[in-house]
Amino acid sequence: TGRGGRMARIEGIDPATAEGPIAAVFRSQTDTWGSPLLPHLIQARLPKLYRGVGAMWSGVNAHGLLDPGLVAMVNRRVAGLNGCP
Repeated sequence: TGRGGRMARIEGIDPATAEGPIAAVFRSQTDTWGSPLLPHLIQARLPKLYRGVGAMWSGVNAHGLLDPGLVAMVNRRVAGLNGCP
């Protein structure tokens, strides 16, 4: 089950099976939020996809294509729609 008691349509990986950089991200998320974030668990089912999504966001952030305030607002709205506190 995800946060807010919702169940994902696609089961995420068990964080204990993650390796390398993905495991490091999960540890960081656990330190910050108490557990890995559900979208990351799902994306990690396909490590190449996970790295690609991360690279895309790194590129967007590095080039300032989106205002950081807009990104934060969209992230909060999406979290609310997904039932995240």
